Amino acid sequence: MNGDATVVGGGLSGLVAATRLAEAGADVTLYERRPEVGGRVRTETVDGFTLDRGFQVLFSSYPAVERELGAEGLDALDLRTFAPGATICRPGSRSVLGDPLRDPLSALPSLLNREVSFSDKLRTLALRYDLGNRDEGKFFAGRDAPIREYLRDWGFADDYVEHFVEPFYGGITLDRSLSTSKQVFEYTFRAMGRGSIGVPAAGMAALPAALADRAREAGVAIETGEDVESIRIAGEGRIPFRKGPADGATVELADGSTRETDAVVVAASPPEARRLTGVESVPTEGVPNVTGWYALPAGESFETGGRILLNAAAESPNAVVPMSEVAPEYAPDDRALLAATFLGEESLDRDEGDLREDVRDALGAWYPDRDFDGLETVDVHRIRFAQFAQPPGVHAGLPDPDDPEGPVVLAGDYTEWSSIQGALESGRKAASAAAGHL
Repeated sequence: MNGDATVVGGGLSGLVAATRLAEAGADVTLYERRPEVGGRVRTETVDGFTLDRGFQVLFSSYPAVERELGAEGLDALDLRTFAPGATICRPGSRSVLGDPLRDPLSALPSLLNREVSFSDKLRTLALRYDLGNRDEGKFFAGRDAPIREYLRDWGFADDYVEHFVEPFYGGITLDRSLSTSKQVFEYTFRAMGRGSIGVPAAGMAALPAALADRAREAGVAIETGEDVESIRIAGEGRIPFRKGPADGATVELADGSTRETDAVVVAASPPEARRLTGVESVPTEGVPNVTGWYALPAGESFETGGRILLNAAAESPNAVVPMSEVAPEYAPDDRALLAATFLGEESLDRDEGDLREDVRDALGAWYPDRDFDGLETVDVHRIRFAQFAQPPGVHAGLPDPDDPEGPVVLAGDYTEWSSIQGALESGRKAASAAAGHL
């Protein structure tokens, strides 16, 4: 394949699209407005602690992960994995709900867990079997419903939903009300049964870094710190596009320079993708998330068995995550690092000290024999657009990669579903669509 392609945006989808086009023989340049690639998947270092931009994890069983990285690339990420399941917490009580099929040692404590009835434990296994036998392409098709209604139809008791699913899936969908599409629940629930959940030893930014290395090896020219102002189709005015044939496009950068190209992949953020392409079906309603990063005093350890702590008694924090227990590389040798998630618009404006007090009070209630007065705030991430909103039915109305007019295609999780899997898969499909213009 010959031709010249330009990719706008260096997130996961843009990196995959650029790599696949280059590997097919195209001359590819990728523009990223930030100083580094990665999009929403970023990592920073603060006082020796490794902090991902908001609490993020990688599902090892996502098909697109191994497809884009290969088994060796996935191994190179050196994943630090969480124990399957979680610990349900309330004042004076902590109870494990694990996956006995993947973690046999959790079978007995899970069986004795009084937060969840025996019948709901059996329903969980039945649900896992049902979803495990479903075809990959059928999860985001057909009738949709909110997660809460879906679980009620399965016969799960309210206690199970409130004590476990609300905080657990609150962390995945950022929606403790469980009004998110059941399709997201089904896909992620199956993924958890098929593989592990973890973080790279070097932080989540190791994922886009690996994709960027592959892109450069394929010949992609990655230009960071370059913002794209507009895209013009040959023979037409500035977009939004008009109907009609086109032969190439002109990409105009913020500094006034231009690049002539045969095809453009727009892999920018949803608002920017809508601005550049004029495609109104690109979702721009975002779901927020606040992640607080906290450290215990030097020399104090914190052990949970590698499980996420779910807040069954209150919504703030939604959950507390033992980051350095799972990934020791995330903290200096003598420190313990925790991440706490807070949901909802109101959390964006809460005082940093108030958030810390919520975490300290919750931990003190769950571990009454310990003193958490020395809990320190390392950083707080307030992210207004962590995911695009995914109410029931939203996926049927998402844009297709080739919805823009002319030799321009879309790449982003907003063409699939809001996830790492969605982003990687969208990059693959965008490259295929763009190849048709080369």
